[in-house]
Amino acid sequence: MPNKPVTAIELNNFLDRFMPLFAPLGVILGIVFPLFFIGLRPFVPLLFGIITLSGALKLKARDLLLTVRNPLPIIFFFLTAHLLMPLAVLLLSTLIFGNDSDTISGYVLLYSVPTAVSGFIWVSIFRGDSALALTLILVDTILAPLVVPGTVRLLLGTRVMMDMSGMAISLILMIVIPTIIGVFLNETSRGTIPEKIGPFMGPLSKVCLVLVISANSSAVAHQFDPQNRRLWIIGAVCIAFVTLGFSLGKLFGLIGRYFRFFEEGKREKEVSIFIASGLRNISAAMTLAIEFFPAAAALPAVLGITFQQSICAVMARLYLGASPKKEKT
Repeated sequence: MPNKPVTAIELNNFLDRFMPLFAPLGVILGIVFPLFFIGLRPFVPLLFGIITLSGALKLKARDLLLTVRNPLPIIFFFLTAHLLMPLAVLLLSTLIFGNDSDTISGYVLLYSVPTAVSGFIWVSIFRGDSALALTLILVDTILAPLVVPGTVRLLLGTRVMMDMSGMAISLILMIVIPTIIGVFLNETSRGTIPEKIGPFMGPLSKVCLVLVISANSSAVAHQFDPQNRRLWIIGAVCIAFVTLGFSLGKLFGLIGRYFRFFEEGKREKEVSIFIASGLRNISAAMTLAIEFFPAAAALPAVLGITFQQSICAVMARLYLGASPKKEKT
């Protein structure tokens, strides 16, 4: 008998298992073949919009309404992700890199961008509160044109010159508009459009992710020298900061449970805050860094995206102590 054709859902579930490998693959391709992938730079906003749209098709406006009844988990997330973490990153990177304003600004930008849409996948795997996770992604994404430039300006001041309005417009085009379109399609079709095109958008978004990372990495390929000690230090600090982000998310989740700030589904809410706090939309940070910052500022984002998903898998196993469940096809 002939082999049964692989469905789009099966292909997407297969690719999901290799999520931690896509980012390193994109970085390697961009560094090894910079002359080829640099030609994709003008298409990065479009490719990024496809990635955002694919994730946004899972979002529902009513999820926001259900979770805002108890806004404390959302407040905890924003305190962790957009106050404590950027401040910690600024202080620690300044302590480590001194007057290297380009590298410091790259780290601050990296921890100013919204949480990653891919976090919803991890929340599902580790049995978190899906409604809360979707709400955090939706709110954080929509507020990005205000939060990202505002955080960068507040923490860096005049240390680096940047086009704040251009950064906001770029975030609107790459993140906000595709998110609104995805939510609109999901709501108006009552889930039928995401059900039909979602399985195909999943594999397409992963291809787009590799292309975006490759195109952005090619722009800084000339800075990658394995014998450069500074490069290894930036990479090690990236690993430390990603680990710190997850640790702060876990800490605030435990504080919320101890003081009974979470009414119900305590563990589930902790999982969602933990993952949303640790993961960042580093693809957006890479694109913004290369577009609006000095070239050296992109290195933290390029190296950060190489490790983020793998560290998420390790930290989730360490802190959550749950055996991942298999996704249904």
